[in-house]
Amino acid sequence: MPVLRSSRILGVLISILLGLILLVPGAFAITTEDFPVARPEGHVVDSADVLSRVSRSQIEGRLVELGNERLDARLITLRKLDYGVSLSNFGSSLIDRWSTNAGEKELPLLVMLIDAQTKQTVVLADTSLKSTLPDALLQSTGRTTMNKPVVGGERYQQASFDAIARLQVVLDGGEDPGPPIETFSAIKQTNIPSQEQTQSSNATLVVVVLMVVGTIVPMATWWVFSR
Repeated sequence: MPVLRSSRILGVLISILLGLILLVPGAFAITTEDFPVARPEGHVVDSADVLSRVSRSQIEGRLVELGNERLDARLITLRKLDYGVSLSNFGSSLIDRWSTNAGEKELPLLVMLIDAQTKQTVVLADTSLKSTLPDALLQSTGRTTMNKPVVGGERYQQASFDAIARLQVVLDGGEDPGPPIETFSAIKQTNIPSQEQTQSSNATLVVVVLMVVGTIVPMATWWVFSR
């Protein structure tokens, strides 16, 4: 009886443990339901905790300047999305959520999203802003302007600054400056051999010398003893 009771207790504990293991991944996933119905007071929602206090403050100021009473610009960082939800779908759902419950004086939304886990970045806007900020511009800003600093070194602040600066030019009536220009440093031609070339040359010389010695010495020995 004690053995049977112990087996039952062990089975219950294993079941509870497996249940906890299955629930843990979902516990950290974020959905739009985790965000308030009304728009937060701050323009930066760093739920992934990848920005310092100074960075959040600086990005906040630039987002307000970008909006300039014509749109409501927001930056949101996410640690992990719910399974099967893309970053674009999440952003669209969030815009719908905050727009549906918006007050009469609230401006159309521009949302910049960063998924800190997958290093994906997306820029989305309310449909009323399409004439000013077309989809092609927003897609390019998210996939190139924001994405390169994030993928290249997790420079989240720089990614935000670059995206804001690009959109600022367009909103102010200028032409789209386009994605960041990739620079490649030209390799200068030189006659000075590199360390690898020098080592290779020395190794070749040693092999040649050994081959010559290995050929001449036997021949000289044969010639001496054959006389």
